[in-house]
Amino acid sequence: MWYGTRRINVRRSWELAKRIHADVVEERNALQQQMNELLDELASLRDEMRALKVAVLARQNAEQVVAELRRQRDIERAQAANRDPALPLQ
Repeated sequence: MWYGTRRINVRRSWELAKRIHADVVEERNALQQQMNELLDELASLRDEMRALKVAVLARQNAEQVVAELRRQRDIERAQAANRDPALPLQ
């Protein structure tokens, strides 16, 4: 007994398979191009992050230098100030 027998059109099946394959190849190429664009964008963002990191570190170092200079200035002002020995220290 043959249940569910069906004639297969080989030419039509082959054409359908070729069309599906072409669609998959086209989709793959589009995704690959999109991935390459995203990788380029990622590299650009990494470069920007490195530049930003350098700028932030330079700013932090400058703030430390300014804080040290202010501390030294305050120390020198305190040392240069004439204190009345008759007054209590506190």
